[in-house]
Amino acid sequence: MPRPDNFHVYDTTLRDGAQREGISYSVNDKLAVARLLDGYGVGFIEGGWPGAMPKDTEFFERAKTELELKHAELVAFGATRKPGVAVADDPQVQALLDSGAPVITIVAKSDVLHVKDALKTTLDENEAMVRDTVEYLVSQGRRVFVDMEHFFDGYKHDRDYGVRLADVAHAAGASVVVLCDTNGGMLPGGITAIVTDVSTRSAARLGIHCQDDTGCAIANSVAAVEAGATHVQCTANGYGERTGNADLFVVIPNLVTKLGYDILPDGALNETVRIAHSIAEIANIAPNT
Repeated sequence: MPRPDNFHVYDTTLRDGAQREGISYSVNDKLAVARLLDGYGVGFIEGGWPGAMPKDTEFFERAKTELELKHAELVAFGATRKPGVAVADDPQVQALLDSGAPVITIVAKSDVLHVKDALKTTLDENEAMVRDTVEYLVSQGRRVFVDMEHFFDGYKHDRDYGVRLADVAHAAGASVVVLCDTNGGMLPGGITAIVTDVSTRSAARLGIHCQDDTGCAIANSVAAVEAGATHVQCTANGYGERTGNADLFVVIPNLVTKLGYDILPDGALNETVRIAHSIAEIANIAPNT
């Protein structure tokens, strides 16, 4: 049965984790990993970026008939509409709907420097891109999460813009706004301070996504939860680009055994090592334990 909605264990092994050097999942591999993660009891499995990656498009198509999930919901990942393009006319947004995934996570620029220099658009248009995309996907019956890319770096440049964008996403119908330490440069104290501040200034439900460039992704994820985040994004064995992501098989046991969170099905915690090793075998990477 689906996991309770009060706390989200969200896995992105098949998308963000697949960016680790040396990992090249086949579609069969992705289906096998998804079944293992579902058996562990995660609530959400991010399957990839349909429309942008042919292998991911095939995965979602096959998942419609070959993947029966007991605990998790399948998530398609993508971006907001492009600047100056109507959301209904954006083929990337349509590919998200065509995936058949009941949940869609869209990534949005939350650093004012990235909005101006990378997207080359205005802050107002960036807000409209988030608003339009969330509203459209929700109107099509999808649950929507918004990943706020480079949120913590952006907060240091402008502590108000990211909060304003979070409120835009929330008002448009996003279920969760995920604060992303995309560069992995934060320490736990900074995570605690910023998540606490945002939670007092925004009505949005907050999540956390941490990269491990400072070696703090696990500690930062736990700190964010202690500060009020109720959605945590991880990858199996900490897989991910550069130095990786927060390790699902460390973050979740810590939340369960140290902080008393009831977020896995009965008996699942005892399967942690077996499932971690099984996914490592599929990834063809020696396990850490």
